[in-house]
Amino acid sequence: MHQVGSASPRIVAQLAERHPGTVPTDPDALADYFRFDDFAHFISIYLSVVKLVETAEDVRLLTYEIGREMAEQQIRYAELTITPYLSVGPDLPAEAFLEAIEDARVGAARDHGVQLRWIFDIPADFGIPAAEATASIAMDHDVPGLVGFGIGGSEEGFPRSMFRDQFDRARAVGLGSVPHAGETTGPATVWDAIETLGAQRIEHGISAAQDEDLMAYLAENDITLDVCPSSNVALKVVDDLASHPLPTLVAAGVPVSINTDDPPMFGTTLNREYAVAADLLGLDEAGLAGLARAGVDGAFVDETTKTALRGEIDAYVAAWSGTSGEDART
Repeated sequence: MHQVGSASPRIVAQLAERHPGTVPTDPDALADYFRFDDFAHFISIYLSVVKLVETAEDVRLLTYEIGREMAEQQIRYAELTITPYLSVGPDLPAEAFLEAIEDARVGAARDHGVQLRWIFDIPADFGIPAAEATASIAMDHDVPGLVGFGIGGSEEGFPRSMFRDQFDRARAVGLGSVPHAGETTGPATVWDAIETLGAQRIEHGISAAQDEDLMAYLAENDITLDVCPSSNVALKVVDDLASHPLPTLVAAGVPVSINTDDPPMFGTTLNREYAVAADLLGLDEAGLAGLARAGVDGAFVDETTKTALRGEIDAYVAAWSGTSGEDART
């Protein structure tokens, strides 16, 4: 999920009241505002919300309130994609931006029990200058919550290989490689992300379902696809949920995690996305727990935290079904 795209109508309305302009201040009106004709239209609306994040206090409010709303869904851990290039500038220096997200991260853990980590994301549409700025913010500063390095925005016209240098440097300092690829373009973009960016996870990646060799490679190399079904329908990447390639990917053994992308903009929540996945894959509660564990497995987090998260999943399923934790895992 993206930081700005995770702002609920309540949060967006607060920001819009602070910075009046084209974005509605009425939460109900935002439902119409967040209806997209295509991916390009989505990008333009997304950037209009980005413009509401002008100050360090805006950044802190946005990020902390996202953590609060995650807790309401029982989310325990999240790697939030953040695009600092779109906010950092003369009026909001990198240091102030980073201090704001760190304050929000600490507050979300303290007040709501949600662990937030960051994936810093290059906005591809802004080219190499944006890539260099993102790499500098990520690597020239102390960023306690930073675990990954990504790229988003348009795929068409921006081959992932353009950004090899920045990803090489990020991986060299231990950041996980998690680019967007294969969302709005074909399998070649996913191959490009793997071969030139060393992708350890792929955001979306659903066009991999068109390439049996690619699915086999993803399965054999344990490269997780972070799949966002409702997003793909909202942006007209797939026609409808019934035709979503998630079942094809899972049948081929590709590791997948279930995600939301920009949940309020697409009228969804993580709980709803799990329900969608359960319907597509014919899963019971044990199967859903397996999807949750897959998300833990693919996370860029230490084994102690992974063990704790898996234990909570097992305990939840055990309480649900009246089995032991070991039985719940099997």
